[in-house]
Amino acid sequence: MSVLTREEAQIRARLIEVHRYTIDLDLTRGDEHFGSTTTIRFSAREDGADTFVELSPAALHRAVLDGHDLALDPAQVIADGRIPLTGLAEGEHELRVETDMTYSHTGEGMHRFTDPADGETYLYTMCCMSDANDVFTAFDQPDLKAVFDVRVTAPPRWTVLGNGIATRDGDPADGRWRLAPTPPISTYLVALAAGPYHSVHTEHAGLPFGLHVRRSLAPHLEADADELFDITRRCFDRYHEIFDEPYPFDSYDQAFVPEFNSGAMENPGLVTFRDEFVFRSAVTDAERQTRAMVIAHEMAHMWFGDLVTMRWWDDIWLNESFAEYMGFQILTEATRHTDTWADFGIRRKTWGYDADQRPSTHPVAPAPELVPDTAAARLNFDGISYAKGASALRQLVTWLGEKDFLAGINEHFTRHRFGNATLADFLDSLARSTDRDVHAWADAWLRTTGVDTLTPAITTDGGHWHLEIHHEGAPEPARRRPHRIAIGLYDHEPAAPHQLVLRKRIEAELNGADPAARLSFTGPRPDLLLLNDGDLTYTKIRLDPGSWKAAVRSLSGLPDTVSRATLWNAARDMVRDGDLPAADYLDAARTHLPHETDIAIVQGVLAFARTQIADRYVPADQRPAALNTLAATCRDLLRRTEDGSGPGLRLSAVRTYIASATAPAELTDWLDGDTVPGGPALDPELRWQILGRLAVLGAAGPADIDAELARDSSATGQEGAARCRAALPDPEAKRAAWDALFGETDAHPELSNYLVTATATGFWQPEHHDLLTEYVPRFFTDAAATAARRGPAIADALARSGFPTTVDATTLRLGEECLSAPDLLPALRRRLEDQLDDLRRALRVRNEPAD
Repeated sequence: MSVLTREEAQIRARLIEVHRYTIDLDLTRGDEHFGSTTTIRFSAREDGADTFVELSPAALHRAVLDGHDLALDPAQVIADGRIPLTGLAEGEHELRVETDMTYSHTGEGMHRFTDPADGETYLYTMCCMSDANDVFTAFDQPDLKAVFDVRVTAPPRWTVLGNGIATRDGDPADGRWRLAPTPPISTYLVALAAGPYHSVHTEHAGLPFGLHVRRSLAPHLEADADELFDITRRCFDRYHEIFDEPYPFDSYDQAFVPEFNSGAMENPGLVTFRDEFVFRSAVTDAERQTRAMVIAHEMAHMWFGDLVTMRWWDDIWLNESFAEYMGFQILTEATRHTDTWADFGIRRKTWGYDADQRPSTHPVAPAPELVPDTAAARLNFDGISYAKGASALRQLVTWLGEKDFLAGINEHFTRHRFGNATLADFLDSLARSTDRDVHAWADAWLRTTGVDTLTPAITTDGGHWHLEIHHEGAPEPARRRPHRIAIGLYDHEPAAPHQLVLRKRIEAELNGADPAARLSFTGPRPDLLLLNDGDLTYTKIRLDPGSWKAAVRSLSGLPDTVSRATLWNAARDMVRDGDLPAADYLDAARTHLPHETDIAIVQGVLAFARTQIADRYVPADQRPAALNTLAATCRDLLRRTEDGSGPGLRLSAVRTYIASATAPAELTDWLDGDTVPGGPALDPELRWQILGRLAVLGAAGPADIDAELARDSSATGQEGAARCRAALPDPEAKRAAWDALFGETDAHPELSNYLVTATATGFWQPEHHDLLTEYVPRFFTDAAATAARRGPAIADALARSGFPTTVDATTLRLGEECLSAPDLLPALRRRLEDQLDDLRRALRVRNEPAD
């Protein structure tokens, strides 16, 4: 199947204009295929135009252009994924294509899922970014917007949802539905969900709002519906306060769908979310905040992406960076979640920092030649386009002022509503609302790669102290971005020496041209000096020796949550860069997490300590001690919350304690008693987590897994069982898991995307190093073959969750040899490049040779 190149898209956009799609989908043709008939009305702008339309059919029945059957070889069309349209006369045309399409089990195209809890079947589409042609015939590029008129035939008792309001068409027994025609939207935003969904409805601002989930999750949706609607209404109202352009579609449905690859997708009128956001087990308030942020993020897309859409995929940041920034900001302004930027700093921003220091980094707004086709564009839905871009926008608002920023984006919406726009268009809108040179700002921030580093040096002179901020750009030290930052000056509280109080917060502008900035002050130096206090810019920071000493003593006593998150990130970066021993980070966590009050910080620090430090950054012989330190930290948190205070902190501690356990006895007691002493009672998630750890430790077997699956036969239970079976320290279990991941036989039918992730996650365990040695070289050959056969979503899952956990030079060498293959699927290549760079970093942190 060929990919669409930028050049092809530009030529096609010049040659044609698309007016309307009429799509008829028949979902009653069995378990493997569905019928898709597409009629496209379009115009050619010149005589003799040659172009094409994309489709990925299982069978091509007929293609009719202006009433005449096209002479096509169906096998060739299926192989090429295109129907050529040659010699078009100037003026209007109508193309009708009748096909059978294949249901997907990878979260792409039209995904089909059968719920093991009750046997019910659910469908949903994921057309982003170039998978619309897996559902219908399409001119599949973002700048050929059109009206979509969709009709559906489904089993009579099913519900059908789409971009427009869905109504039954005729006799309900016929199962016919029609979706209200859309305003002009891009092909990648077309959405459908069908099945016996359980729905909850309300109305707000004159529009129908709906929540939808598979029936087996109905009680959990009902329990959360009020909260979900409250967040939705608050965000909707706040967007209408700051945006001049009203919500541009006829309804707002949110469907929580199974086996969804992304967190969510911003389809206008029908936002789809992964259904893990309908919580069936206990969660922390930070996790509820994350769900709320995703709701706010996707709603922002109704303007940033759906109303005004990028022209080509090099400008995905115009969608994702804005939605990411607005999601956190609107949540802070409109809901009870007022500490969202601490969560952003500790959880999302680190995603951007990590991505931006790998060889695969790219500018937030890459040059056109860096995004030559849709395969390359797919790789840029990453921490740079989301977290770094959002950080850059937060700095832009700090530099520009919120009033001018909002004036610029409102002009942008007005000028380009229901159309397409580029970075240049956006900058022109901003420039008309400010005297600042936004084009120069964009060149420095959006067209560059890497993370700057700010390092303070403090000297004292009698009654004065002097601060010099060394500013190093990356990847070129002399290429520095301008920054507007706050600098926090903190002193120990005399009456409570482990508490820090803010003496003063000062603002500073670093122009980027100078390698250092110098400031002088009267009086004693502060005990702690924190650059980028408030986390308003995107940069790594370092601490001078005196400030690090104060942080080690009093980090949990820093009064502001965002400031603490900034300090923890500084420590994290120092570990990753080899400037702070991993053991020192663990010691800081051991000292301060038992006193931390912010759940997002606790979760972020524990996650880094458990998954990176314990599993990668400390040598194998030091790993048990690292796990024991984490377990002791969690025990302190459990003791602190015995009185029922901080249930979220307690749940976070329980989870990490389970993952860090090195002996099975206590976990076995918890599982048998179905509770943690003092709470919480074990819900399905915790039971599967305990059983998984017992499997790793050799204290649970197949019979235990079968018994737990009988207790929880849900889709999540199936994933838990797959993860546990793959985690057993048994050669036969490892062999069976490997065959399930990579085999292509009747005995091993291809796993869905979620079962691939679950199996791969369970398979690789540092405790099983000797048992897994033979699989390390096999991974690189088998993953390449499976990725080529199953496509980008499975390639990403295999490389993300199935990459060997062995931290050694042999794994690095084998991976580098794999990358030398010229035909490696781009999605696999990109993820492997990142994994291998992380492996090199781990070897450097360990002071072990890479060759």
